[in-house]
Amino acid sequence: MVALGAGVTGLEIGDRVCALLPGGGYAEYVATPAAHCLPIPDGLSLKQAACLPETCFTVWSNVFTRGGLKAGERFLVHGGSSGIGTTAIQLATALGARVFTTAGSDAKCQACRDLGAERAINYRNEDFVEVLRAEGGADLILDMVGGDYIPRNIKTLADDGRLVHIAFLSGPKAELNFAQIMMRRLTVTGSTLRPQSDLANARIAQDLYEVVWPLIEAGKLAPGRWTANLRWRTPQVPMPGWKVQAISARSF
Repeated sequence: MVALGAGVTGLEIGDRVCALLPGGGYAEYVATPAAHCLPIPDGLSLKQAACLPETCFTVWSNVFTRGGLKAGERFLVHGGSSGIGTTAIQLATALGARVFTTAGSDAKCQACRDLGAERAINYRNEDFVEVLRAEGGADLILDMVGGDYIPRNIKTLADDGRLVHIAFLSGPKAELNFAQIMMRRLTVTGSTLRPQSDLANARIAQDLYEVVWPLIEAGKLAPGRWTANLRWRTPQVPMPGWKVQAISARSF
C-alpha cells in the first residue's frame, strides 16, 4: 500500500494486501476501493496472493452466496483444473460439500482428486450426466462452458437443484425444455463481478475475510497447489513490484 484516499480507515501505508481491481491489473501502480483490499494471508507470497481475489470473489459469490451450497450437498464444478475450478474444489471440500468435477485428461482428474474432489470425471470418455444421476443428481452446478452443456446440466440436477453460470466458453445459446425447470423446481442463474457495485463487492470481501481467509491460513486452501502435480510452469513474465492505492473511504 503506497497511498490512501481521504477518509480511508483500517489500512496503512506499507500494508501488504491483495485486491479485486476494477481494471489495470498489469500496471505497476493501481487504485482500487479500500473495501476491496484484503490482507495477504500469513505464509503466502505476493505472487501467491495475486491468485486469490479474482477466483475467491467469483467462487464465493456464485457458489455460496448465489448458489447457496451447504455442507453435505452434491456439488459439480466444470473445468476442475482451471483457476476457478481448483479454488471451488478446495473451498467446497473445506466447507463440507461432496465435490464432483469434470476435466479433460486423467492427469487433470488426478490433480482434482488430490485437491479434495470425491469424483473427477474425464469428459472425453465419461458422461457427467450419468455419473451424477447415479449419485442422486447434483444439488448445485457451477458452469463456465455453456452451449450444449446447458441442457445436460438441467438433466444432471437433482430436484430443487441450482445451476449457476459464470461464463459461456461454448456459447450462451441452447435449446432447453423449461417445463423441467418448473416441474422439478430448478433454479438457473449466473453472475459476473465487473457489473456489480462497489458495495456488493465489498460485502463479498467481508465474507472472504471472515470465512475464507482463516481457511487459507490453516492450509485448507492453497493457490497453485495443483500445478505441482501436473508439472505445469507459470510463464516467466516480468513482474514489477505491484503497489496499491486505496481510493475509497469505505472499509470492510
